[in-house]
Amino acid sequence: MTQAVAEAKVTGIEGPTVSRKSTPEYITGRRAYFKYRELGVGDASGGKFGVQVMTAEKGLSEPTGWHYHVCEGQFIFMLSGWVDLVFENGDEIRIGEGDSAYIPGGLRHNETATSDTFELIEVSVPADPVSYTHLTLPTNREV
Repeated sequence: MTQAVAEAKVTGIEGPTVSRKSTPEYITGRRAYFKYRELGVGDASGGKFGVQVMTAEKGLSEPTGWHYHVCEGQFIFMLSGWVDLVFENGDEIRIGEGDSAYIPGGLRHNETATSDTFELIEVSVPADPVSYTHLTLPTNREV
């Protein structure tokens, strides 16, 4: 018996989880103007991490507002389009097609603009991070 087979038996894994483009599962996400396709990884991993495809058909009409997520971290990979992010440490970045970014849990950020349409893959640890918005930095400046 291989180690992988032995580990699968110990953890109770019965088989792979597959998400098909032809039969997507859309869920309600953090932002009403984005579309979230759940890939089933959260349930399959027992909530250890989640993977979603997030798309927009109109882009941002205004910044999301300063917020952070209670999680280990989030990883994003841009499939198409771009998104501009500003971080509490002053970093301002544009993530474009083929680019990726890792955002540590607790790092305050604000999505300030996007292309008219975009598609990205987001990986979160754990699967469903809690988000907090409308924040004020310790220096009492509004974030």
